[in-house]
Order: sequence, then C-alpha cells, then structure tokens
Amino acid sequence: MRSYFSLVIATLVINTDLFAAEAGMPQLDPKYWASQAFWLILIFTILYISIAKFYLPKIKNNLDDRENKIKDDVDDANKFKELSESKFKEYEKILADAKKEVIKIQMDSKNILDKDIQSKKEAMEKEIENEISKAQKEINELKRNSLIDIQNISENITSSIIENISGDKLKESSIKAAVEDVSKKKIGEYL
Repeated sequence: MRSYFSLVIATLVINTDLFAAEAGMPQLDPKYWASQAFWLILIFTILYISIAKFYLPKIKNNLDDRENKIKDDVDDANKFKELSESKFKEYEKILADAKKEVIKIQMDSKNILDKDIQSKKEAMEKEIENEISKAQKEINELKRNSLIDIQNISENITSSIIENISGDKLKESSIKAAVEDVSKKKIGEYL
C-alpha cells in the first residue's frame, strides 16, 4: 500500500509542472534532472571509490593492527602470568626446601649439642665423683688422724685427771690401753 501511494505521488509530481521550478528553483525542474543525476552519480562514484580505495583500507589496517596488538598483548599477558605462576611455584618449592633444610640443620645442631652436653655432663659427673672420692678419702684420713689425736688428747687428759685426783702418776701404757678399749667400743658410733 505504501509503495502504491509513493508511486502515485511520484507520477503526479512528474506530470504536473512544479510550482517551485517556476518560482526560481531549477533543481526541481524536470529538464535539469538528467544533468543532476549524472553529477550525483559521478560525485557519489568518486566519493565511493576514494572511500573504498583510500580511506577504508587505512581504517581496516588500523583496526587490524589494533586487534593484532591487543591479541599480542593478551598473549604476552598470559605468558607473563604463566611465567609468574611458575616462578611463584618455584619460590614456594624453594621456601619449603629451605624450611626443611632449616629444620634438618636445627635437628642436627640439637643432636650435636645434646651429645656435647651429654659428654660434658658425663665428664663433670666423673670429675665430681673423683672429687667426692678424694673428699671422702680426706675425710676418712681426717677421721683416722682425729681419732689418733683424740686418743692422744684423751690419754693426756686422763693421765692429768688421775694425777690430780689420786696424786699418783700411772704408766702411759695402761692409760693408753684403757683409752683404746673405750674408743674401740664407741668408735663404731662415729664412723
């Protein structure tokens, strides 16, 4: 319906003398339409050819270059991402290995220190035992010497007391025998 209406209007316009052409608008006069169509076709053909041959290839090349650049950049970004992920995995592996190495070194150092401490402890215990045995020997020696000194002092005191009480001086051998007899009975309590 629309096309029919357009056709009717076009026929009416062509068959009738246009008022605008008479009023000084020659582009609406049908006798100039052929030349106008020629120049229109010529101008649009030249414009089409210049756009198709000169401008569109440049625009297409720019768009293709831009698309290729974007693809290259995306590919490079993916490569760098993969490289960074692999480096990060290597870093984590190195870090894990370093932690294991630190733990191993720590355990080895601990074992060496434990052995060193144990050997020094054993050496100190032996030295302490030696000092204790020396001290016990010295104590036993002092006990024996003190017993002898005590017996000598006891003999002297006993002979002085007997002499002061009785006025007689006893033989040293009898006093010595009596003091030894008493000291042998009581010496077990102190040793």
